[in-house]
Amino acid sequence: MDIGKRDPITGRLTTGHEWNGIEELDTPVPRVVLFFLAITTVFAIGYWIAMPAWPLGSTYTKGILGIDQRDIVTKQVEAARLARGPWMDKIGAADFATLKADPDIMQHVRETGRTLFTDNCAVCHGVGATGGPGFPNLTAKAWLWGGAPEALAQTISVGINSTNNDTRSSQMTPFGASGALDLKQVGQVAAYVRSLSAAPSGDSAEAETIKAGQEIFTANCVSCHGEDAKGKQDVGAPDLTDKVWVYGGDLDSVYRSIYGGRQGHMPHWKNRLSPAEIKLLALYVDTLGAAP
Repeated sequence: MDIGKRDPITGRLTTGHEWNGIEELDTPVPRVVLFFLAITTVFAIGYWIAMPAWPLGSTYTKGILGIDQRDIVTKQVEAARLARGPWMDKIGAADFATLKADPDIMQHVRETGRTLFTDNCAVCHGVGATGGPGFPNLTAKAWLWGGAPEALAQTISVGINSTNNDTRSSQMTPFGASGALDLKQVGQVAAYVRSLSAAPSGDSAEAETIKAGQEIFTANCVSCHGEDAKGKQDVGAPDLTDKVWVYGGDLDSVYRSIYGGRQGHMPHWKNRLSPAEIKLLALYVDTLGAAP
């Protein structure tokens, strides 16, 4: 195709390029595009001059306006800290009973505690605090170490099987892996434990298995879980008669817990959160699962 050929329809010259019979017109860039390109260029240059923009090794151009976003955020955080200072001081000084009886304080607890929980606890317990496999559901009120705010604050502070010197410590023996029980006995205990919260089918063979499992349970498990299997909070042993399970309540999961044992872990927050924040978090967790 000849360069400079004029298109009969638009009257514009062509560039000499052709694809599958389609000729390229020598059409100029629309002025509106040039206009906005110029505006963008002027804005960018103005922003570079006025605002912090270009990195310069260990520093950066400060801009003639002297605006520092880090300084702004720091001031906002400090203003927020000062605003909540009075009621945070009250949380730090008052006992739990006094705090729970103060509706204004508890309103702050529900609002601020949710953010504190989300930032520090949701990664394991979930944003809704309903937990998951291996992580307790905090809304179920099935506490291993006690659910009073004082007990919750202690657990948060020192953790469970953590690196804190005062950590709460618990360990379920791997009865099968250690050889304390054979595989048949592990299955019998698992069947008995399941029967505590799920009605048996009534099958005679199952009834015999459950009875044998009860005898093994009495000989090996009551020291931690109690004769009634309702657990002991002083050693962190769970209640086996409810329908709340940390590692799963189906027969296979219960079997694996008995065979291999369990040792949960919760980090301690004593060095990360202030005493007042730990109290606030304990009060917040205490409200979980309650009617709004």
